[in-house]
Amino acid sequence: MSLPSWATEVVARYESGAAGQFILHGNVADRMLLRLPEGPRLGRLNDYLLDVLLPRFQVVLTYDPGFGLRVERGQEIFADWPALREIGELPSLPLPAIRAIARFLQYARNLRAVGAKPVTVAVVLRDAQLYVPVLPQTMNHELSAIASLIRSWGGDTSLAAHGQAIFLVADRIHSLHPLVANNPRAAEIELPLPDTAELAGALAVLAPECPRALAADADFTRIASRLAGTSIAALEAFLRRRNHAGTPLADADLGDLRKALVERDAGELIDFIEPDRSLDDVIGLEGVKTRLRQDLALWKQDEVAALPMGYLFCGPVGTGKTYLAECLAGEAGVPVVTLRNFRDRWVGSTEANLEKIFALLHALGRCIVFIDEADQALGRRASGSGDSGVSSRVYSMLAAEMSDTRNRGRILWVLASSRPDLIEVDLKRPGRIDVKVPIFPTATAAEGMVLLGALCKRRGIPLDDEAKAALLPLVPQWLTPGAAEALAVKAYRLTKTGTPSPQEALHACLQGYLPPVDPLVIKAQMRLASEEATDAEFVPVEVRSYLDAS
Repeated sequence: MSLPSWATEVVARYESGAAGQFILHGNVADRMLLRLPEGPRLGRLNDYLLDVLLPRFQVVLTYDPGFGLRVERGQEIFADWPALREIGELPSLPLPAIRAIARFLQYARNLRAVGAKPVTVAVVLRDAQLYVPVLPQTMNHELSAIASLIRSWGGDTSLAAHGQAIFLVADRIHSLHPLVANNPRAAEIELPLPDTAELAGALAVLAPECPRALAADADFTRIASRLAGTSIAALEAFLRRRNHAGTPLADADLGDLRKALVERDAGELIDFIEPDRSLDDVIGLEGVKTRLRQDLALWKQDEVAALPMGYLFCGPVGTGKTYLAECLAGEAGVPVVTLRNFRDRWVGSTEANLEKIFALLHALGRCIVFIDEADQALGRRASGSGDSGVSSRVYSMLAAEMSDTRNRGRILWVLASSRPDLIEVDLKRPGRIDVKVPIFPTATAAEGMVLLGALCKRRGIPLDDEAKAALLPLVPQWLTPGAAEALAVKAYRLTKTGTPSPQEALHACLQGYLPPVDPLVIKAQMRLASEEATDAEFVPVEVRSYLDAS
């Protein structure tokens, strides 16, 4: 019976004696594919532990704040425990329950010590973040007592030798008390989102139950590969709704379905975008586009060793950095994940949110992670006053993830900023951001006219060559795509409100044009972008001359 990688790691560590206590975190609330001798079925993580990983244990105890302490297996053996009469009804409060578990574990060890028939015991502490949470440094005797007991179990290197195993199940490792989460003797095991094989297996289980939504002869592996990054629980809910409505799942649905399911699982932490643009939609920037297309060709050929870990698009406001990132993803044929406000006021929540985002990125396969306003979003090495160290921890987590070489060719980081000087130097170094691409406004009136002409044409007000030549003297230097877009929209509006000629409309717009951003600000941001450039060829001669002249 094949096991997922996380379960294989648990078995290997336990049987080798390397660990007896395991902290399971990550995708713990999802449905699990249980491959059993009698056939596959779907269940919860608790079912997986009981039926797949722990059938050899004679007694299995579980605890959660809702149901309290329960005996899942071995009620007869547990009933012979002499201390049970003293305890009476099994406790539901955390501290009494943890103390009762500690006493029973010691009782089972004593049986072995006196030569009686040994008893193997497994303990599953569900929703551990609710009763051993991370809290500010305040005195809480009960919480400290619970954390101390659980840590003592993890520090015991003889758990496996005594036939005992402890499992803590939490949504995120950063949600747990530091005494528990940072215990070097406990094995931290992250449960990832399901891979293609698990999703395909889940689809095969669900097909007979949802015949109107999913054909029994469908290619489950192909469908699963299109839905990478989704949870089994979200997929099951969707198929059951479709089955109830009698609507079959079609190939055309898979892109939108993946987006909806991923965003639902991620809450409000990310935006998931399937781009419908390509680098052909980017006006100008021919040298930059050539370099990006070369990298994408290497990506498609799986030449990952030649790929950068990430890009930094820097330049003045309005130069189309976000648009370029979306076009890059569309050209690559991969989704774009943009990070939203993952910061939270609760202690440990920000770090837990980042864990969830990273788990999703790892499950998506190839994707681009886009971080706009990177100078504000990425945090600082040194914490500011009053943030309890959150900023520095966010910085450390992002820096570690961005430099993980296992992600090369799978996760491409794209940062955008008009103030790259405010991004920590360590985050911009090679190995995290290998290529820094400056993006400048149009250097000449001719370039500006090309930009304006293309944008006007997209709005149905094309300009012929004669009109462009007549308007050329009015085109301002250092025109950003954002400003050009505003001019094209204004010209289109004039054609609908009394100035039908595109040439006259654009003439009126250019004659009264005032730059939306102070030219001195634009120039300063151009200088910053020029200084960040990885390659000198990214900086046009006109830009160098303009910046050197002042």
